[in-house]
Amino acid sequence: MLFRSVVPLVLVLRSLSATGYSTGETIDWFPCKENGSLPLTCGTLTVPLDYTNTTFNATLELQLVKVSAAKQPKRGSILFNPGGPGQGGRDFVAGSNAPALLVATGGSYDLIGFDTRGTSTTLPFSCYTSPVTRAVANLSFSRFLNASDTTVGETWAAAQALGESCYENARDVGELIGTGFVARDIMQIVDALDEDGLLRYWGLSYGTVLGATVAAMFPDRMDKLVLDGCLNPHNYYAGNDLEQGTDSDAVFDGFFAGCIAHPEACDLAQDADTAEELKAKFYDLLFTLKYEPIVAGSGESALIFNYATIKSAVQYAMYGPTSWPTLATGLHGLMTGNKTAILALTPLLNIEQETIFPDNGPEASYGIRASDASLRTTNLKSFFPLLEQFFAKSRLMGDIISAPALTYAQWPFKAKGTYTGNFQAKTKNPLLFVGNDFDILTPLVSAHNASAGFEGSVVLQHGGYGMPLQHTSSAQPSLCTVKAIRAYFVNGTLPTPGTRCEPSYELFSNITLEQAFAEIAGQLE
Repeated sequence: MLFRSVVPLVLVLRSLSATGYSTGETIDWFPCKENGSLPLTCGTLTVPLDYTNTTFNATLELQLVKVSAAKQPKRGSILFNPGGPGQGGRDFVAGSNAPALLVATGGSYDLIGFDTRGTSTTLPFSCYTSPVTRAVANLSFSRFLNASDTTVGETWAAAQALGESCYENARDVGELIGTGFVARDIMQIVDALDEDGLLRYWGLSYGTVLGATVAAMFPDRMDKLVLDGCLNPHNYYAGNDLEQGTDSDAVFDGFFAGCIAHPEACDLAQDADTAEELKAKFYDLLFTLKYEPIVAGSGESALIFNYATIKSAVQYAMYGPTSWPTLATGLHGLMTGNKTAILALTPLLNIEQETIFPDNGPEASYGIRASDASLRTTNLKSFFPLLEQFFAKSRLMGDIISAPALTYAQWPFKAKGTYTGNFQAKTKNPLLFVGNDFDILTPLVSAHNASAGFEGSVVLQHGGYGMPLQHTSSAQPSLCTVKAIRAYFVNGTLPTPGTRCEPSYELFSNITLEQAFAEIAGQLE
């Protein structure tokens, strides 16, 4: 059996062109049975399974969804990738983001999301045959390497076991889900849309690596690309992205400063007079929780709040300021012993989002990113110097952003078709990079470093906090930023180099993203 998966993989055989790139296929569009925030059209497209082996005629079906343009005449289509890697592209476009995306792109483009290889039902990557074996394996797998003095060794061993399980259960797909193949899939979609043969794209977080990759591979076919909340593509493929932690501590400092500045909306402001005092109290609390966890709730609903629990809640909240009041209430509860207030953190721990389309397995992100990464070693001791660099980079995030590298180092697969160039290209039309002043995982410096290789590209500086429609420029919305992105998609107009847009909403303003974008939409009409 060629593939084993809980969800059947659609494979067909047919002849390919000599290059394996242009197949002449069309998208089969049909009404979706699923309901989104706006009317949806679903589609499938047959693409080559292995672009590096033209004698192997197997193909797979990409799953797509389209939100139709709100205005006529239609200008074409924009493809989206929400990041991860491993987040569902269909859900991103079909869900609650759709109205905001229509506003930000001008309303005259069809919006298209697709599930990349390894996600949802598109060549799903799953390393366990049952939820029970996955749960048992995860018991030793920590995302927080400073949780104890044994965590690094335990996580290293757990990462080795994960690699072995993935090799046993997903060896048929492990080399076929890398970013290089997804970039080729994107151009297959562009061809099948039968518009002007050029790519229009908005990528967020990991989606910026994908966008930079496709732009470097096919520079003559780029129309308008927005790369928002950038990772450094060089570091991504190396597998040791220390740069990710550049602004992490500054984001957390902003949380404490914003709290003190807005005490009426931040319960935590009651616990100290200055932001520095609050930060010191937090880290003292975090250290104590390593050895003296707190139980809140009762009966089956009781929860343990320890180092890892609090780190997880803080990490999620730092993705976007809309979660900061909730985090502040929970931390205030921890500092004062108010167990009812502590439970306010619960929504920050249960962050599984409802999906419209089938979700992918938990290993999808590792399957994609670890297969892309060149980092490999079998010696944990030789890895310690790199870990120390991660820990020194960010007090808050160092032990989080370093944890995946333990898996990359021992990963059994290397993605086929990986882009190995230098990300230096003159694209047909210049790219627009967007970077936040304060982003927990995708710092402004990465936007500048990614932009440096693409002639004529511009970095738009967004003076806010957060990560996409969560982090990146959408987390603390700005009318200025939306206008700039909209002008780029509608007219091809790039902002003047050095342009900086201020957020339209203050920290701790208690406004939702939906409300913010509705107000911004009203100002654009």
